Amino acid sequence: MSIALYRKYRPATFGEVRGQEHVTDPLRQALRSGRINHAYLFSGPRGCGKTTSARILARSLNCAEGPTPDPCGTCDSCVSLAPDGGGSIDVIEIDAASHGGVDDARDLRERAFFSPVNSRYKIYIIDEAHMVTREGFNALLKLVEEPPPHLKFVFATTEPEKVIGTIRSRTHHYPFRLIPPSTLKELMEDLLKEEEVTYDPAALPLVVRAGAGSARDTLSVLDQLIAGSDEGGITREGAVSLLGYTDSSLLGEMVDALGARDGAAAFGLVDRVVEGGHDPRRFTTDLLERFRDLVVLSAVPDAIDKGLVNVSPESVDQMKEQAARLGPAELSRAAEVLNQGLTEMRGATAPRLLLELLCSRILLPATDGDQGVALLARLEQMERRVASGAIAPQASAPAPAPAAPAAPAPVRQPSPPQPVAPAPQADPPRPQPARPQTPEPAPRQAARPSQPASRNEPSGWDAPAPAPAEPRAAAPASGGPLDLGRLQGAWHQVMEAVKGRRRFTWMMLHGGDVQPVGVEGNTVLLGFSKPNEAKGFTTSGSDQVVAGAIQQVLGAEVRVAPAGVGGPPAPPRRPEPAPRPAEPSGWDAPPVRNEPAPVQARPEPAPEPERPAGPPPERLLSDRPEPPPDPYEDAAAAPPPEDHGPPAPVRNAGPGNGRPEESAPREERPANAPAPRPASAGAASAGPSPSGGSGNGGGGVSLIETELGGKLIEEIEHEPSEGF
Repeated sequence: MSIALYRKYRPATFGEVRGQEHVTDPLRQALRSGRINHAYLFSGPRGCGKTTSARILARSLNCAEGPTPDPCGTCDSCVSLAPDGGGSIDVIEIDAASHGGVDDARDLRERAFFSPVNSRYKIYIIDEAHMVTREGFNALLKLVEEPPPHLKFVFATTEPEKVIGTIRSRTHHYPFRLIPPSTLKELMEDLLKEEEVTYDPAALPLVVRAGAGSARDTLSVLDQLIAGSDEGGITREGAVSLLGYTDSSLLGEMVDALGARDGAAAFGLVDRVVEGGHDPRRFTTDLLERFRDLVVLSAVPDAIDKGLVNVSPESVDQMKEQAARLGPAELSRAAEVLNQGLTEMRGATAPRLLLELLCSRILLPATDGDQGVALLARLEQMERRVASGAIAPQASAPAPAPAAPAAPAPVRQPSPPQPVAPAPQADPPRPQPARPQTPEPAPRQAARPSQPASRNEPSGWDAPAPAPAEPRAAAPASGGPLDLGRLQGAWHQVMEAVKGRRRFTWMMLHGGDVQPVGVEGNTVLLGFSKPNEAKGFTTSGSDQVVAGAIQQVLGAEVRVAPAGVGGPPAPPRRPEPAPRPAEPSGWDAPPVRNEPAPVQARPEPAPEPERPAGPPPERLLSDRPEPPPDPYEDAAAAPPPEDHGPPAPVRNAGPGNGRPEESAPREERPANAPAPRPASAGAASAGPSPSGGSGNGGGGVSLIETELGGKLIEEIEHEPSEGF
């Protein structure tokens, strides 16, 4: 009958314990110097030597030559406490998993005060100490704090934090660690030579991997392989089959399929895994391990020689080629996706579905959005395709012509001419009751921009000059042609730049999940879910902030507009006020007539802040109320001609009242203004005045009454010439 390897080769002294020198060396020194504590706490993962070290400590303390770091192995105590010994009555091992209650603690306390039978110390080894209840620890507290001189305690646990602090503070704590793979490999080689078993060196890394740093688990797996091997000994194929690992060739095919973006091959391999009876979780774990090895190989070319990667010799060349071809960014991203998928697979009812989804995410880096790792992976793909000749590099665009130096202030782009009034050709000529013989001057609206100085008007009253008919070419971006894919790929960096420039704009874009949806020329169109957000984006100046961020990240000078605008947005115009009833149509862009400036010019009021354009100065009086009638005149003079030419004062005696009347030019009356008062019979037959007055008749009276608040008291009569 054979004994398990972990029992057969259990260490008997501290010198035989491997991988725990940080614990055994201090204990041996304490035994050598005689500074022995009354209680010890050994903690660490399972199978790393806690209970074995506790037995060795008890053997060293009760040795006939002790306390000594190296027991003699011949005395009664050493023989009874040997790995194959029968035990000692003075060394009591208690399994706290089944004896951790308060009653067990009371029974231990009652027996602890008795002296040892035939040994130097009475030693209690409490294994799985974290299973002792709080009441049990409290029952042991006084005994552990002040034990009798012959009593020693050794607590062994995998969860030291569950041992109450009052107990832990009264012990010497020695934390055990996982055993390194190289140490386990040497241990297995020594045991196989001792057992005279042939083995394949490529199978030992699989055993070490299955043991996960635990000496007991590793020796258990090795014992299983020895039991199932034939005359050929332990082989790698047998270890892969027995331990359930995925074959190395299958992992290599999957890596090649994912690297080549071959979805058909990748999903076919998933089907082979499932049809072969393999666990999708185990396959995902092995694939993650393979990507880890590739990442290490890409960073450390000689990782295999240094022992950082443990693979079969036939897979070394293939893995080196894969690591050089895929690149670190894509390998790291694939490993990250698989790691997240393993977490999602816990408790999943359809692990195959999750495995297929993981493969699809690795095949499509764009599904990760603007993450930096996904962007680097896509760049590496493009570089490989260009290097292989699958994509021809784009020809460089011709150098743009040197642009004119920019003005210090932003220049307002001229908007296309907009009709502000009906076409002049369609307007019927206004009636001229006083001078029907004067023809209506032809509209000369087109000549207005060429005669800016024909009137004494402040700048800004004329309508803006029409833009040229040919479309203006967009200025080439300094960072090269900008397309939608390039902008979407770098949108995360653009958002970070926006956040550094203006946090309000970043909050507006981030809160509304705004993304670029199109590029038209040098205009970037952003998609907004709500019209109010798009309007607020433009009016708040956030478009300029985003344009500056795009120029900072991509080096392209662009405009930014909401997607609904459909082109570069014109500068916002102030809302036009409601038309006043006294204004004629067409004041925003009045036709210019070939006429001299008015005789009398007066300072004009400043234009209203909400009107970018206003009427010419000579029409400012048209919106005022009609002046009251002159008490010394019967009726107003005939309306003046449209062209506001030099006035011809007329003096004629009316037959009705015999008082002279003078006719002076009046301002042009709008079409919707009140009709003029009917002139008297004498005024109808009025002729030119020989005095050649300068227009101080009715128009002058109106100006005096309206502007100066005066009142006409008396008029001086002039004798008519003989010809009249």
